[in-house]
Amino acid sequence: MDDRQRTRLVGWVIAAMMLAVAWDLVGELRHPAAPVSASRLPAAAPAAAAPPPPTRSEAGTEMPSADTTGPGYLDLVARAEIRRRIRASYPLTYLRDVVAESNDSMLHRWDDRVARPVRVYLGSDTIPNFRPTFLDAIRAAFARWGETGVPVRFDLTVDSTDAEVRFVWRMKFDIDRTGETDLEWDREGHLRTALVTISTFDPRGRPLGPDDVRVVALHEIGHLIGLDHSPDSTDLMFAKAVVRDLSARDIATAQLLYQLAPGSLR
Repeated sequence: MDDRQRTRLVGWVIAAMMLAVAWDLVGELRHPAAPVSASRLPAAAPAAAAPPPPTRSEAGTEMPSADTTGPGYLDLVARAEIRRRIRASYPLTYLRDVVAESNDSMLHRWDDRVARPVRVYLGSDTIPNFRPTFLDAIRAAFARWGETGVPVRFDLTVDSTDAEVRFVWRMKFDIDRTGETDLEWDREGHLRTALVTISTFDPRGRPLGPDDVRVVALHEIGHLIGLDHSPDSTDLMFAKAVVRDLSARDIATAQLLYQLAPGSLR
């Protein structure tokens, strides 16, 4: 084989590899999930009813990049491998659905926050039905997530001026929710700050108790570490509050998220 033939063969191999990456790029992460409905207790038993859905809102801080050339070949290959792992993990995780729910097709998570815990401020309030035991309920929710092995730690002892994450209170939301988490991240998908708001009454005016606040906090901390909603009502990260503890899929999804690099999957 002469030099011209070898050069042509190498060119064919490179072209074939680029076509394979391009084919994977058009692969669909967003598969429609089967409709799931949350069971509701009768209105005649309000004391036993699950609290209304804790939900999430988010705000990104993606700054424009000076690099206008787009991702390089190695980046495309790495993203293709992440997409493959996400697809392969279904249905043991719902990370595929998390990506589908995101506005930017990115993975968002904290990075390298074991030795340097995320600084969290737990605020008190004087609004009706606020109880100091609510703070203990939030601490219990953080401890539960800490049992999962997700490599991110939280320091719950800081004041508001030094905090990256702040928990605040309101009496009631105007829409059907009892919690809300607003996140900010950089253009590479690293979480930077968050504001978590929890209500002391549900939208119907029923006061929440400490265990209700624990469940709401579990859900909101799931958002805080980077998860979005699961389509399955047996997961705590389902949009409606049905179960009251983390499922195996909640834990597996969070663990997989922290095995993958944050950032765009496009």
